[in-house]
Amino acid sequence: MERTIVAQFESRRQADLAVERLVQEHGIPRTDVFVRARGDANSSGVKAAGVDIESSHPGVEKHGSPELAGMIEVSVDCHDEQSVKVCRALSAAGASSLDDH
Repeated sequence: MERTIVAQFESRRQADLAVERLVQEHGIPRTDVFVRARGDANSSGVKAAGVDIESSHPGVEKHGSPELAGMIEVSVDCHDEQSVKVCRALSAAGASSLDDH
C-alpha cells in the first residue's frame, strides 16, 4: 500500500540533507520526494543554516538575508515496507515533526 510521510524542517539545509539521504542512501526515487515552503510565503525555514549564513564561495562576502517565514516541508510517497527507513532518515536529518498518512 502507498503512503505519504510528511516532515517539517527548521532550515532549508536540513530539508536538503533529508532529500539527499533518502535518494542516495535509501534509493527513494527523487520523483517521489517533494519539498515546499509550508504556507504561502517564500521561505528558507525558520532558522538560517548553510549558505543562508555565509557565502559558499571562499573570499566572497554573503549578500542579503534569507527569507525566514516558516517551516520547510518534505513529503515522501513510499510503500509500506519503506516507511520505517523513510521516517528514520527524515528524523536523522533533523525533522521537527513527522506525519505518516
